[in-house]
Amino acid sequence: MIVAGFGFRAGATAASLRDALARTGGAPGAVATAADKAAAPAFRGMAGYLGLPVHAVPAADLAGWPTATRSTASLAARGTGSLAEAAALAAAGPGARLLGPRCISADRMATCALAERSDP
Repeated sequence: MIVAGFGFRAGATAASLRDALARTGGAPGAVATAADKAAAPAFRGMAGYLGLPVHAVPAADLAGWPTATRSTASLAARGTGSLAEAAALAAAGPGARLLGPRCISADRMATCALAERSDP
């Protein structure tokens, strides 16, 4: 299963999130973000619109994942180079790999990355 991980600013809209996802070119089976962001109306609205389950990733599970991008803001706030990439990897589970670096919405309010776990 492909998981779309998201990072986003407080002012992001559901349209911002959908745009970031569209820029990845993928079709995920679930969406994920940090647990403290998972209840945001824009995120819930986007997930509901797409009919996808939500994974709320605990803060402790975000650090340590190898990310393709490195944001100093994300490192300071979350302990990871990319919230979107780390959330996608954590939600996809052990053995997951990124399908590419995060994509940024046109309004620069949201990022999205896709991860997939290859099951044996």
